Amino acid sequence: MLAQRRLFLDVERSVTGRAWRDRLDERTAAGALSIVQRHAVPELLARIVAGRGVELETFEAYLDPTVKRLMPDPEILTDMAAASQRLADAVERGEQVAIFGDYDVDGATSTAVLARFLRHGGLDPLIHIPDRIFEGYGPNLEAVRALSERGATLLVTVDCGTTSIAPLEEARRLGLDVIVIDHHLADESLPPALVVNPNRLDDLSRLGHLAAVGLTFLTIVAVNRVLRRRSFWNPSRGEPDLLSLLDLVALGTIADVARLEGLNRAFVAKGLLAMRRRERPGLTALMDVARLAGPPEPWHLGFLLGPRINAGGRIGRADLGTRLLLEEDPAEAAAIAAELDRLNGERQLIEQATLAQAEAEALAALGAGDNGAVIVTAAAGWHPGVLGLVAARLKEKFGRPAFAIAFDPAGIGTGSGRSIAGVDLGRAVRRAVADGLLAKGGGHPMAAGITLEAGRLAAFRAYLEAELGPAVEAARRDNALLIDGALSAAAAGAELCATIARAGPFGAGNPEPVFALPAHILVHAEAVGQGHVRVRLKSGDGASVQAIAFRAVGQPLGEALVKNRGRALHAAGSLTLDRWQGDQRAQLRILDAALAAPDAQF
Repeated sequence: MLAQRRLFLDVERSVTGRAWRDRLDERTAAGALSIVQRHAVPELLARIVAGRGVELETFEAYLDPTVKRLMPDPEILTDMAAASQRLADAVERGEQVAIFGDYDVDGATSTAVLARFLRHGGLDPLIHIPDRIFEGYGPNLEAVRALSERGATLLVTVDCGTTSIAPLEEARRLGLDVIVIDHHLADESLPPALVVNPNRLDDLSRLGHLAAVGLTFLTIVAVNRVLRRRSFWNPSRGEPDLLSLLDLVALGTIADVARLEGLNRAFVAKGLLAMRRRERPGLTALMDVARLAGPPEPWHLGFLLGPRINAGGRIGRADLGTRLLLEEDPAEAAAIAAELDRLNGERQLIEQATLAQAEAEALAALGAGDNGAVIVTAAAGWHPGVLGLVAARLKEKFGRPAFAIAFDPAGIGTGSGRSIAGVDLGRAVRRAVADGLLAKGGGHPMAAGITLEAGRLAAFRAYLEAELGPAVEAARRDNALLIDGALSAAAAGAELCATIARAGPFGAGNPEPVFALPAHILVHAEAVGQGHVRVRLKSGDGASVQAIAFRAVGQPLGEALVKNRGRALHAAGSLTLDRWQGDQRAQLRILDAALAAPDAQF
């Protein structure tokens, strides 16, 4: 329990209302000391690693995650053996394979990985990415029939299909074999297909943390092995270099916020190295249009590259992201990347306008005394493509699960929800579907999608309050900021950033380390950019460090920083390298702050 960890710097309530607690308890602190003694590494690195559950015996392996060491036998996944045999048959026979993907980054990268493998085997697969607004998520009857008419004999769905029973029944009626490669939570009933999904109820692989692109990679590993056994590969058509696809796997894994543990860490670590070689025209063009100022890191994938690929599916052509990842001509790749960049700018404007309306609705409800567990905002005319982003912003601002729902003229609403740690939104949505409150719905613990009638909105709100209220209350009560260690401005340099990076890559499940700078003087604070606050902090020895608080203007953190210039405070955040025009320096990304006592010295 968080309450059993000691307070850090005695901060019981920060400017954002959180307690600060040491990430390490007595046991993990002892583990960190053991790591220092055996491996002669800096104490800070040992604390970071021990705080993420790494034991003394696994320390070295943790610092060098390799796909070879962490790769399981793909056939531990239910239906993988049969699916890989069927796909190998299709390659050997030269069949017309159809790939039905999803319109997000995980779907685009999954589609690209499978299509590239099949092309190497001599096939030219049909690819269909559904339109978010006109088709919605997953296979649909019209698309399945169209693929059948184009000659498909094998349909493979990636990042979708687990709950698409009727469309896949139609595919079988039309004579298509069907393989589903997916990671979304499954119901008891499955479609008539070979379903490769670690989150189906009868799967014992313990690979449920993989994104769809990771599962697709395991699938082509299995198919490649079958083809090798059948002596399909020969001097004129050598085996494909599967590891060269890890840049795509890394992008999909990060963008889908998959937990960076085990195989996923290896996928991302090695995929980033592949991406830095700039050998894939589509990703190279995307990095250039996003103006990456240094080697790609997980943060770039999640916040710069991923949103641009998603922009096509949100407000433009759904297949643009997949086309970019499959493009071999640098000039054409640059043109597609430029279009995605333009769409991303348009998406940002739509999101800002929708968010302003949604925040106003949420504030009005809270101001009227509604201290509800879940925020549910809804309106006619909102763009369906930005609802997930708006829900995420609402969750961040109000610290509780949030939904954003758009109603069409017929009174049918589509919406997205985002949750906080410890509150399973996907399960609540599936129960609401079973109870008849929602027409459709599903998702993960942290995110969900829904379809409902306008007349059911009030009942859905009430259901969420009853279903999730206790879990939300407990999660918000335990909402402490975990601190990995204390730093001074003098120590916050490029060398320390390199030490910290040895414990990466960081992301969901392997959180970026958070450090506290105790009793530093807030020398400067100003609003910059789109709602950010730039800060300079100075320690007692005169050393200073630059810092920034993203999207903090108008929030308690931003207001506290601007109002307390010249005062001593404790600042908590992640240390990163800021690269600009060939120079690099350490920068603190401030997550929280607390006023220090006037005579505080550390």
